[in-house]
Amino acid sequence: MRAAPLAVTALAAALLLTGCSSDGSGSGGDDSAAASPGNGTTCRIGAMDVEVGPANVAPAAGDTGNIPVTLTNQSAECTLDGFPGVDLNATDSSASLSPAEGTKSAKLTLAKGTAATFTLTYTRGEAGAKASLDVKTLNIALPGAGTAKSYKWSYGPVQGRSDNAGDPNASVSAFSPVGD
Repeated sequence: MRAAPLAVTALAAALLLTGCSSDGSGSGGDDSAAASPGNGTTCRIGAMDVEVGPANVAPAAGDTGNIPVTLTNQSAECTLDGFPGVDLNATDSSASLSPAEGTKSAKLTLAKGTAATFTLTYTRGEAGAKASLDVKTLNIALPGAGTAKSYKWSYGPVQGRSDNAGDPNASVSAFSPVGD
């Protein structure tokens, strides 16, 4: 009678394996998103509802402004692991933003319908000044995803850093969950 328990064990193992997929998602299908161990897939900007603002706009040159960006996941559970990729684009140049000094990222898992936010902080520059970047658009990409989406910039020129004229005086925060 030992054959019956062995057959049941083999059948159970076979059933468990059919529920697995090579990407760890359990979907059994090919998922083009990069896998994140134990937490589904890397979040993709195309699967997010993105809201830029409302902003605390810097009213004059030298003032600091803050622009919150809220990302609501519209797809399967995914993971944000790292900092947002943000580029400020002018007519003839662009600049990538770094995380705010001393900021540390944390891995954040978003279920469908949940949201995360980050803040872009900038110093307003003087219109037409050589050290200012006359930003026209803002590109946002999620860590590990590669693809970016472009959004209109309506917050005025961004001041350059005094230690590096081509580098804008702007940074991004880490992702944080929205709500409970």
